[in-house]
Amino acid sequence: MESTQSEMTILSNGKSHNLEGDLGMPMKTLPEEDQFDDNDGGLENEEFLPSEDGEKQIRFKDFEGKMSFGMSVFNLGNAIMGSGILGLAYAMANTGILLFLFLLTAVAGLSSYSIHLLLKSSGIVGIRAYEQLGYRAFGTPGKMAAGIAITLQNIGAMSSYLYIVKSELPLVIQTFLKADPNSDLWYLNGNYLVIMVSASIILPLALMKQLGYLGYASGFSLSCMVFFLSAVIYKKFQIPCPFEEFSANTTAAHLGLNVSSHGHEYNNGLVHEDDDSHCSPRLININSQTAYTIPILAFAFVCHPEVLPIYTELRNPTQKRMQNVSNLSILVMYTMYFLAALFGYLTFYGKVEPELLHTYSRIDPYDTLILCVRVAVLTAVTLTVPIVLFPVRRAIQLMVFPTKSFNWLRHIAIAVVLLTIINMLVIFAPNILGIFGFIGATSAPCLIFIFPAIFYIRIVPNEDEPMNSPPKILAACFAMLGVSFMVMSLSFILIDWTSGGGLAAGGH
Repeated sequence: MESTQSEMTILSNGKSHNLEGDLGMPMKTLPEEDQFDDNDGGLENEEFLPSEDGEKQIRFKDFEGKMSFGMSVFNLGNAIMGSGILGLAYAMANTGILLFLFLLTAVAGLSSYSIHLLLKSSGIVGIRAYEQLGYRAFGTPGKMAAGIAITLQNIGAMSSYLYIVKSELPLVIQTFLKADPNSDLWYLNGNYLVIMVSASIILPLALMKQLGYLGYASGFSLSCMVFFLSAVIYKKFQIPCPFEEFSANTTAAHLGLNVSSHGHEYNNGLVHEDDDSHCSPRLININSQTAYTIPILAFAFVCHPEVLPIYTELRNPTQKRMQNVSNLSILVMYTMYFLAALFGYLTFYGKVEPELLHTYSRIDPYDTLILCVRVAVLTAVTLTVPIVLFPVRRAIQLMVFPTKSFNWLRHIAIAVVLLTIINMLVIFAPNILGIFGFIGATSAPCLIFIFPAIFYIRIVPNEDEPMNSPPKILAACFAMLGVSFMVMSLSFILIDWTSGGGLAAGGH
């Protein structure tokens, strides 16, 4: 198969690794028939035959990995970390601390188990790409299903990134210009700004054949999220509850007047709420928005398409060593997620918004620390959108134009169409909750629960593990859990939308 060579090094979630350059050795590009069309396992298993001591030497056939354990943990952690962290405080507000902790722990544990299934399946057939596992298990339908799920996941990720641009960039401009928050200026309109950023920054980067800045952008993105977490923890001890909300009454603010109205005290442009009934945390909370919690958590833990490429690059790759990499990465992200959710929730309690950073503007839209966090996050997500767009374009080319070589017109057209669709989604989505909810309820359960389980059942020979063996029964239950989760989440979300809540009402 002829494919876009410049995009072959882009991983499924938008992470790029120049393997040839990083490892200092050429890579073999196998014909598709050698990679897939070997129903008896001859070609795939030639290098997985027992050695002289009778043990299988499990290793990937393309090259020897040279990535250290620590760097592998960093790369996988960076693949896990994303914009989902901005919605976790809202999720905790609608579940309570204990229920959120239980669900977070459950999703993290299930993610680790599904990675175990992927690693075991890949070790048997020597395949290092998620879509290729789908092809080996179910042929072209399996490859197409995996490709579509990854494409939807990445479109959801890009939409969430651009929604952050839409909601946060006007606040940054407003802070720099000291503009009135209620002004109708065009450059404070998020819809105009997201189109301008897409056309002037993201599209030119997306038209490149290679993204050389990828490694720096990935590291910067993770650093921004660490900075975000630090700011959330710091602000918890700076913002009182009930907090003083910034008033739209700018006249009173400028004149330094004290105005009492509707049970609030206006003082220097701040609205002080006397009611502190909402300032106590809830351990368990069930409401119409609780249905979004598991999709948000699933969206936040999707890293499975990146596991196998990182496994390939790992020095001395063994299933146990890669599982340890995965477990440690998930544990670190689990800790960051819980701390961000906990301190964000304990700052605003039930008044937290679906996008946490947006909530801080209700207190002081000109806060310097939050401004720095916003600028850092905006830079990170803007640079990440082209990275995530690359594998989506590659997947579309492999599915729609599998025999075509690189063509600039097609390369540009796919990027323009994708960005147009994503901009439309962002402009007409009232909040980021709908994006997290829908993608977290569709593609995320497929990538985390369903596909790893059914690939495992199909790929592991029945001679080694019969269908009635405990591992395969457990995998089958895992797949059914994923299907149940997807159906229930979609049902609750659709009910919430049709009843006027969630996406339809723009959240809280």
